[in-house]
Amino acid sequence: MEQTRRGFLGAVGAAAAATAGCMAPASDPGGTQRFERAYESVSGAVARVRTYTDAGGGQGSAFRVDGGHLVTNEHVVAGADRVSVQYADGAWRDAEVVGADPYSDLAVLRAESPPPGPELPLREDLPNVGAEVLVVGAPFGLDGSATAGIVSGRNRTIPAPNDFSVPDVVQVDAPLNPGNSGGPIVDLDGSAVAVATARVPGADNLGFGVSSRLARRVVPRLVEAGSYDHAYMGVGVAGVDPAIAAANDLPEARGVYVVSVVDGGPADGTLRGSTGETTVEGMPVPTGGDTIVGLDGVGIATRADLSRHLALETSPGDDLEARVLRDGSEETVSFALGERPAPR
Repeated sequence: MEQTRRGFLGAVGAAAAATAGCMAPASDPGGTQRFERAYESVSGAVARVRTYTDAGGGQGSAFRVDGGHLVTNEHVVAGADRVSVQYADGAWRDAEVVGADPYSDLAVLRAESPPPGPELPLREDLPNVGAEVLVVGAPFGLDGSATAGIVSGRNRTIPAPNDFSVPDVVQVDAPLNPGNSGGPIVDLDGSAVAVATARVPGADNLGFGVSSRLARRVVPRLVEAGSYDHAYMGVGVAGVDPAIAAANDLPEARGVYVVSVVDGGPADGTLRGSTGETTVEGMPVPTGGDTIVGLDGVGIATRADLSRHLALETSPGDDLEARVLRDGSEETVSFALGERPAPR
């Protein structure tokens, strides 16, 4: 409906320009051809995925990146006994899982004798909120389908195994449906800004994709080694809300509160977890723990900020410098990051 409305307004604008004795510029961002051009540039890189198990199987989408490998979601291929992909030429080909990472929900496939076709670049930065995007994939097995919308949020997090989260997630209002998982979310220049990964059941126009920034780190390692090692602090944390700020005499409700520290983990002996508890407005609130307000010289205001910094700026073995509020004063501490444990 939105595209129809825009098309109507575009036609009215063109007619008005012609009446005034001038033509609308060819680069007019409201031109009705912009989604068509974007689709034509990327659709040949998108494939349909089918998986097979003793219990049946599933389906999803994928797209070609540099080197001809296919990127998809880990949850699309998890547990599969066999994987097949269908390119734009319509033929099905067997594929193998080259690597998979449940913590980013990314996987890489390699198909037998793939046909010639375009590859999608993974964008280095992320478009701003409000930028138009196109989602291409195979919802409900309908290959070559497209939906359009805008980037409606950035720096989101979605659940990952072991109570971790996937950081730096892109939120879009373009409809995502079962089968879209693993397909590209692209800007209108034909670059992938995210890998479609999740929809919210019962919510209209609310979908999420693993950012191209995270994919640019994970995908090459999956191709080379089959897995990806994530940095690990070994702490349980909570965002600082007004209750935590009040209970711990913090100057403002900002930062990340350390609730617990894993015994023997990277931060053990350096960061301090909660040592007590009090009640604020009838709710139990932890007290005595550190509040992280900066990492490596970068301000940390939320849990999403912390997760994004660890995912995009650090690796296991790196020394992490943390700026914390402790006992009413600010301190800087450092420790070496570990490797996130394997999913259970």
